Amino acid sequence: RNFQEAALHAAAGMLAPQAEGILPGPMLDLCLRSRALYPEWASKLESLSGINPEYWPCGIIAPQYEAVEKHGDWCDRPALTSLQPDLSHEVAGGWWFPEDGQVNNQAMAKALRVAVQALGITLREGVAVQQINHDGQLITGVEVAQSIYTADCYLLAAGAWTGALLPIPVVPRKGQMLALRSPTGQQPLEHVLFGSDAYIVPRQNGRVVIGATSEDVDFAPHNTSRGVQQLLRESSRLYPPLQDWILEECWWGFRPTTPDELPILGASPYKNLLLATGHYRNGILLTPITALMMAELICDRQIDPLLKVFEYSRFETH
Repeated sequence: RNFQEAALHAAAGMLAPQAEGILPGPMLDLCLRSRALYPEWASKLESLSGINPEYWPCGIIAPQYEAVEKHGDWCDRPALTSLQPDLSHEVAGGWWFPEDGQVNNQAMAKALRVAVQALGITLREGVAVQQINHDGQLITGVEVAQSIYTADCYLLAAGAWTGALLPIPVVPRKGQMLALRSPTGQQPLEHVLFGSDAYIVPRQNGRVVIGATSEDVDFAPHNTSRGVQQLLRESSRLYPPLQDWILEECWWGFRPTTPDELPILGASPYKNLLLATGHYRNGILLTPITALMMAELICDRQIDPLLKVFEYSRFETH
């Protein structure tokens, strides 16, 4: 319908299964598998498109304003300062996750688009699906203005707009973001800072991306004064030098959110329709594993054992 509306563009590009604090279990397994795919996948994307998606395994620091039980990858204040100078004097310590990282999601969006076209795939933009036609448990076509598309297999990956096409519990969760630029053009931040109320994602060109609010406001557009102030306040509290950086850009997007905040992957109510939606905060991270699992399902009829956990059927009432 509109490529620019995709949550892909609005994200910060963090690859943060550990910094996000995802508990051990199927979701963490899925996220770690996807993170492990990134180096090869980013390289393949660049070779197909000629565009560097800027995969950067820079590590993520999760600073804390209060000291907590020290275990695992906890760093005290001096250790944290050696990793990243100029943190707020309020920071007592934090967690260090060296295997987490980031990708430039906006560069990745461009690379993906060029790559699929280079492979001979036709993308039709400005085409809104009006309804999905079915006969019993079979999809018979996808209806758009003036025409119907038919196929042997269909994949619904409509993000926050999924619920408008099928009775599946995916709703939008708005996130506001902004970007600052270093006045010197240099990048003093070497790692992502993942705070409790804001995160700061440094790009290698001297820019930082700051996010993100989490708002249940349906599809209400635009940045708000409250949202931007919140992000500036919390990010500057974490890393005070940002107060003198140049405010470059503000934007917003809509995360596709399910009741349990886990993605919906695989089978649908219809035999020839697959689902890949509801990725909430982890859409960028889960991109390669989602693509791989869907490709295996469609092309090879291979069902990854993990898929069972993420099927839409968990929301069905009996």
